[in-house]
Amino acid sequence: MIHTRDGRPLQRSGDDLHSRSGRHVARMRGRKAYGPSGVYVGTLLGDRLVYRAGDSVSLGVPFLESPRAGFSAVNAIPANLLGEEPPLPD
Repeated sequence: MIHTRDGRPLQRSGDDLHSRSGRHVARMRGRKAYGPSGVYVGTLLGDRLVYRAGDSVSLGVPFLESPRAGFSAVNAIPANLLGEEPPLPD
């Protein structure tokens, strides 16, 4: 289980990240995550996805969303990491 900087849970399946509602919100390339349009959404630091302005200049490959069943998970405590909450839908 991965969480965003502010503690929202994301389910990881291979390189794909899904929100709690089951929406396909990002795909990982190395430590960086990119949204369906190929735009940078965050960098993975341990088990936290954090938006870092310095990394935002990179572009990924666009992809078609593949939704899956939602899941139940409790929010984690927000992390004290440099960066912002990633702009991901819940």
